Amino acid sequence: MRTPEAAPPRMFGSVVPSDLLPWGWAEERLTTALNYWVATASAAGRPHVRPVWGVWLDDSFVFAAGSPVAAANLAGNTEATVHLESSQDVVIVEGAGERVVDGDELQRYVDANNYKYDYNAFVAGESVAAPGIAPGPAYRVRPRVVYGWEAELHNPTRWSWST
Repeated sequence: MRTPEAAPPRMFGSVVPSDLLPWGWAEERLTTALNYWVATASAAGRPHVRPVWGVWLDDSFVFAAGSPVAAANLAGNTEATVHLESSQDVVIVEGAGERVVDGDELQRYVDANNYKYDYNAFVAGESVAAPGIAPGPAYRVRPRVVYGWEAELHNPTRWSWST
């Protein structure tokens, strides 16, 4: 993916002037975080938020849905938001979620996930499973825009990609 353009975000009704964080700052946090929050919405707009494990892979966030509600939401409304667990170093990814069904891509996700979490998931057809856990879909959220800031709202930055 191309390097995104950084700009001050519009917050609290106006643009907040600040020094801008480099994209590598956000990527590092997306890569090393252990827990993430994923927000989806039904076609009617009903929100659903849940914590997940996931990996930053090929400039996208990849996770196993686990929740049938999240999977159903993403099937009908691809818009998704991913937020790090931290409220100190904040990174928020907004983008479209797409199901990962390619066997090689699923295996790369499973390998990265197993390494990161010392886990034992495996590819099961076009899904991901683990011992005692039924197969479920995996999704990739490709960022359209990413917001980030350091503790106490220092250096808020908005990253976006030219289309």
